[in-house]
Amino acid sequence: MNSESLVAIGLGSNLGDRAAHLAFACERLSALLDGFRVSSTYTTRPVGVSELQPDFFNAAAIGRTALSPRALLDALLAIEQARGRQRPWPGAARTLDLDLLLAGESIMNESGLAVPHPRLRERRFVLEPLSEIAPDLRDPVSGLTIRELLAQLPPAP
Repeated sequence: MNSESLVAIGLGSNLGDRAAHLAFACERLSALLDGFRVSSTYTTRPVGVSELQPDFFNAAAIGRTALSPRALLDALLAIEQARGRQRPWPGAARTLDLDLLLAGESIMNESGLAVPHPRLRERRFVLEPLSEIAPDLRDPVSGLTIRELLAQLPPAP
């Protein structure tokens, strides 16, 4: 990408010092993204896991970057790894989870990279913090804003 794109990133942690893990991620992301902004932190129950896990701290961040979605994903994975992220099985508890949610108007589905994030539209723990900082950001697949996607979800339990 030659010009900068507005990107959205989901942040999560449910292992160890969750607040410190998110603070570390924000420090690294603020150096990577122009105009970096981050939401409040939300405490949420794990979704789609079979074993008992601690609650997550979740947040969302936005900023601008000239990096391609693949290069940005590689940078996000490096930040996770620097914080001790391990992947023993899908859905395992994690020190830090950084998801590339949106990358400008990009729609991609390649090996290891799907943009927009495939479960973006169904996850309150992503849409709620993202709507706090970017309610008018538009999902290029549905054409709906983050605010509209959030309003379509069933009420929180």
